[in-house]
Amino acid sequence: MVVIDEQTTGARKSSRFQRVRHRFAVACQDPVIAIGCALAVLFSFLILAPVISILANAVIVQIGDAARTRLPEGAFTLYYVTRAFASRMSSILLWQPLLNTASVAAGAIVLSMSVGGVLAWLINRTELPARGWFATALIVPFMLPTWTLALAWTTIFKNRTVGGQPGWLENLGFATPDWLAYGRLPMIVILSLHYAPFVILILGSALQRLDAQLEDSARILGASRSRVAFQIVLPLMRPALLSSGLLIFADCIGEFAVPYVLGLPVGFDTLSTSLYRAISTRQTGMAAVMAAVIMAIGVLTLYIDTRMMREARRFAIVGGKGAMDRRRPLGRWRLAATGFALAFFAVGVVIPLSTLFLSTIMRVPGRFTPENFTFDYWIGTGLDTVALRNGILLTPEFWAAGFNTLMIIGAASLASGVLGLLVGYVVIRSPFATLGAFLRQITFLPYLVPGIAFAAAILTLFAVPRGPIPALYGTSIILILALIADQMPFASRSGIAAMAQLGKEPEEAARVAGAGWWRRMVSIVMPIQKRALASAILLPFISGIKGVSLFIILAVPATDVLTTYSLRLVDYNYTQAANAVVLMIALLALFGTVLINRLTGNGIAKGLES
Repeated sequence: MVVIDEQTTGARKSSRFQRVRHRFAVACQDPVIAIGCALAVLFSFLILAPVISILANAVIVQIGDAARTRLPEGAFTLYYVTRAFASRMSSILLWQPLLNTASVAAGAIVLSMSVGGVLAWLINRTELPARGWFATALIVPFMLPTWTLALAWTTIFKNRTVGGQPGWLENLGFATPDWLAYGRLPMIVILSLHYAPFVILILGSALQRLDAQLEDSARILGASRSRVAFQIVLPLMRPALLSSGLLIFADCIGEFAVPYVLGLPVGFDTLSTSLYRAISTRQTGMAAVMAAVIMAIGVLTLYIDTRMMREARRFAIVGGKGAMDRRRPLGRWRLAATGFALAFFAVGVVIPLSTLFLSTIMRVPGRFTPENFTFDYWIGTGLDTVALRNGILLTPEFWAAGFNTLMIIGAASLASGVLGLLVGYVVIRSPFATLGAFLRQITFLPYLVPGIAFAAAILTLFAVPRGPIPALYGTSIILILALIADQMPFASRSGIAAMAQLGKEPEEAARVAGAGWWRRMVSIVMPIQKRALASAILLPFISGIKGVSLFIILAVPATDVLTTYSLRLVDYNYTQAANAVVLMIALLALFGTVLINRLTGNGIAKGLES
């Protein structure tokens, strides 16, 4: 009996081994395995290696610090960690910037969620006039670069604290205090304007799924409107509110452009500007510690958000579609609600863009007389500025930055879109679940790392030669590689979602007909997924057009793109020229967003029409 059992067990093991061997042999004939392994190596190098490199730099003696640490270069040390967390300088280096960052993020969360929550409710649950138009128009501030709003703010409120041209109010005779012109308050206001549309999108989606019959039932039972709001609607909206708050906090931690424009000139440091200062002064070890802190906060915040979303899935709200579509009349609040929505659109879109444009055609800021208006800063020649002799449209540096923008961001976006689709193909088609899971996780990693910290990580890895790879700092290649890695969370998720909807039957039929893998991809997969591929290319392009964090760390004057070129003009106090460049970037971002909506047919307001 024992002998029979042993023979049976051995036969089962042999059969199982033969099945595994057969699956492996079949899989090896499919190029999806080779493609998956190549992608795994590529993303390990582009994403995982930079993160490991900068974390290692936080505990290794850097060049020039041997005397300070009393250890040889390359030795293990806790000097930088101790200096950041527990030295006499730690308050300046870490704790005060951390406190400033947290206070700005908290203020932005409270204000953006308050304004965005009201607007989301008006759009989704009331008979707001022109609600379809508002559903799209109120999202526009989120499409604009944050520093568009920051530069518009300085154009109006700037005082003489940091020199250069004064703001409009100063020229009109109103002395603006520092707390209004720079620092915490304007940063909170601007970030709130930028993130309120984000709250509208997330909370609006949750409100659309909330069955209005729950509210009707409570009112029939005698519950007041306030009780319905606070005991029914608000608890059910809590997952969406907490998620939007946490995502805003994670984004604020790595926000660079607004603190750079409104905080750095007056010494109001945040974590991102402290990291930038450390890199600018070549304090590599301290920069590594700062980047690690920003990474840790970003990872922790998004981990909490993921846990909360898992918890939220335990609850479901099921109701009739007709019930969910019912909206409340506003009655006597109709005019006030419409005015509130219009005021947000004016403050978030009309005033900033109008301010930037008017500033570009004024010789003296804030002087609204006919003789003060000019187009010299656009098409003029022989200007009296030292480093800008002609208008923007006649300046070679502007066109060079524009060419770099199209070349660098275009190449990175195209590569991201194609790689994202390949990742989706491998994740869905791979016979080895481990390979697909690895690609899914590693391509999501940059989303957990704020842009400014990821740029520092890329710089750490590629600033010096690594084996056969030469030092890439100062070249366009490092920018392209950084952008590809930074945009992979969106490109890969788009590719995975697209491939999950494509069955195997078309490919199997082509395989039977003798078509090879490349022919199947070019003739079947790519044409079917052309919309998904277009989105996966255009989304990184728009994000790259608006992006600052990666470029400000990695770009040099020879590789300037429009964003870094505009910030250099800001540093030179060439306000009119800088605002002209920013205005063009904003228009490009808006045009790209509209183009995506047209290509995909997924406009923001879709589904909200009556």
